[in-house]
Amino acid sequence: MKKTLFAIIAMAVLPLTMMGQVKKPTLMVVPADTWCSANGYMTEFEEQGKTTRVADYEAAITENMDLYNVITKIGELMSEQGFPLKDMSQTVKNLKQSAAEDEMTTSRTGGSTLAETPLDRLLNRAKADIMIEVAWKVNKIGPKSSITYTLRALDAYSGEQIAAGQGTGAPSFSAELPVLLEEAVVEKMDGFLSQLQDHFNDLLENGRKVNIDVRIFDNGSGLSFEEEYNGEELTDIIDNWMAENTVNHRYNLSDATDMMLHFENVRIPLYRANGRPMDTRQFVGDLRKFLSAAPYSITSKVLTKGLGRANLILGEK
Repeated sequence: MKKTLFAIIAMAVLPLTMMGQVKKPTLMVVPADTWCSANGYMTEFEEQGKTTRVADYEAAITENMDLYNVITKIGELMSEQGFPLKDMSQTVKNLKQSAAEDEMTTSRTGGSTLAETPLDRLLNRAKADIMIEVAWKVNKIGPKSSITYTLRALDAYSGEQIAAGQGTGAPSFSAELPVLLEEAVVEKMDGFLSQLQDHFNDLLENGRKVNIDVRIFDNGSGLSFEEEYNGEELTDIIDNWMAENTVNHRYNLSDATDMMLHFENVRIPLYRANGRPMDTRQFVGDLRKFLSAAPYSITSKVLTKGLGRANLILGEK
């Protein structure tokens, strides 16, 4: 009887223990571009001679108390469900302190650059798995107020939308924005968070999606992807390395010339062998180390843009 009772208790407790051990994605809440545009928090960003308007996160979070309160409230709701959070306000402060060194990555020899947008820099510093965009509007109905909101979750590496939620809360006499937001969001929060967890579970099983370019620096060395080592072309050598190091051998070599290889939907592991998180720079860094060893002995440099894109430039350091 005692053994039976012990078995029943063990069966009841085990699922709860396993649920507590489920890894959850790290989140960061940011204002949506539509909200930034409507409220005058946009700035110009120049990349490769083209000027585009992008969200000015620093001005928005430091000047707009409503935004600060909304981000804090959503973060509180996420945290209550056990999701780790990266604080946007603190991340912006850290970026400002190290703006000079983080503004762009520059090659020491060739002067090559890979500019990053303000969002790229924010995500690269925060290292969040998922970015949650929020936008809202307060509606006045006589003495009552309600809030219409939109939440959109994006994979921080691929930029793909993975979850969404929107709605309008019931009219309330409360004029406090965080209260209105919580009343509007809370009934749909479980479904939204479930979508986030489903996506993260897929990443654990199948890896992150990133894009990787391997290029050759035109320095007159004569190196090309048609170069052979022990009878095998460099293109095939790199392709085989990708097959051996991606999760479930999942990637796509979508374009290949004698001077450039473009890999899309490269599924890299979430974690390294030592249990520490893996990102695109580290994954491509492993390829760089492989090519630097004999018999290849190829000098190369890793350039990154945001979390989900990296260039490996062969022939320069």
